[in-house]
Amino acid sequence: MDKVRASAAEAVADIPDGASLAVGGFGLSGVPEAAIRALHEQGATGLEVVSNNCGVDGRGLGVLLAAGRIARVTGSYVGENKEFARQYLSGELEVELVPQGTLAERLRAGGAGIPAFYTPAGVGTQVARGGLPWRYAPDGSVAVASPPKETRDFHGRPHVLEHGITTDFALVRAWRGDRHGNLVFRRAAANFNPLAAMAGRTTVAEVEELVETGELSPDQVHVPGVFVQRIVALTPEQAADKQIEKRTVRP
Repeated sequence: MDKVRASAAEAVADIPDGASLAVGGFGLSGVPEAAIRALHEQGATGLEVVSNNCGVDGRGLGVLLAAGRIARVTGSYVGENKEFARQYLSGELEVELVPQGTLAERLRAGGAGIPAFYTPAGVGTQVARGGLPWRYAPDGSVAVASPPKETRDFHGRPHVLEHGITTDFALVRAWRGDRHGNLVFRRAAANFNPLAAMAGRTTVAEVEELVETGELSPDQVHVPGVFVQRIVALTPEQAADKQIEKRTVRP
């Protein structure tokens, strides 16, 4: 039951080329930086990533992206990474854009064992009709486009069929965690982390504070340990390394 690993490097050592990853974080909040950097050093390539966004240049998933390690991204926001835009528009990267709420529910559904669900989000758009460019050719034409999705009326309103997401691995960051893998997230850093933790078949959680089993009240736990296979305790320096994506006050 003790799921603690000695380091992030040990926790991600068996992630193979071509693996699918659900990664927590929103912008730079709650991003599992230690696990991502350990995976960069480990060298796995051809990764298929599911995350709200793909980091920024030099931080978060942007580290793997810049190294050419990511082959496909399923996400909902990609606006802060110039290298992401370059790779996508040049045909080096396949991208599936998903409405943000739909992405959250696809991860939650996958973690809960629900294969698919209907949602009104995307009705009347290319999300439902198909034709969104997933991959461009080098000449700028669309090499791979999204397929049309099944729609069905409920109570007189059309809905789109969306599929739950499960991945080979998940990388998440929590505020506190115990040796059994129970996790607590703090404020906005929760974001997509609980959903990603549920969706991964093997979930690696880096925690800012590791506590002994029994110290966390069941009422505090956001993700129970049944969803988590590996725990990594961050150093004080790693735990304090929290970047601000956009500073909105005067210096």
